[in-house]
Amino acid sequence: MGDWPHSPMHRLSEAGAYMVTCGTYLKLPHFHGTERLRYLSEYLLRLAADYQWNLQAWAVFPNHYHFVALASPQSSPLVSFIRTLHSDTAFAVNQWDGVAGRQVWYQYWETQLTFERSYFARLSYVHRNAVLHGLVREPSLYPWCSAGWFQRGASTSFYKTIMKFGIERLKIPDDFEVDWSADAA
Repeated sequence: MGDWPHSPMHRLSEAGAYMVTCGTYLKLPHFHGTERLRYLSEYLLRLAADYQWNLQAWAVFPNHYHFVALASPQSSPLVSFIRTLHSDTAFAVNQWDGVAGRQVWYQYWETQLTFERSYFARLSYVHRNAVLHGLVREPSLYPWCSAGWFQRGASTSFYKTIMKFGIERLKIPDDFEVDWSADAA
């Protein structure tokens, strides 16, 4: 399968490492609050396992998410994985809010990572994303991301290498202001 004729362009059929970013429609915080963030995080992890995508880093927020995953030749196509993630989570959040048919997700962007330095930089970016958004001072303190899991499971030297890896030159769609005001309601 070649490129998907849709904006942004998607390359959907190749095994390898990918970074995926997606935001909610109009950047609305549909997944505000502990329960919704837990649901989105746990559903992403479960679905990745079901579709045989090996998540290496993930971070979910009220209005967007990022993940880095490895696909093997046995993995389901990325488009199928994302389509199921978006339709099921949109259905759930619309049901919680008592609305039907509301668009929840917008576009997603994926990058196939073909160079080790690109892979390491994006691992660092996703693990540190809650810090970049000013939500926590230490990545492992944000409960809806992989930073704590990575810190506990990786060797100390690999953990330090990744967490210090430069991310300044990355061009990742991440202009999502994370608004926690909906949590007070």
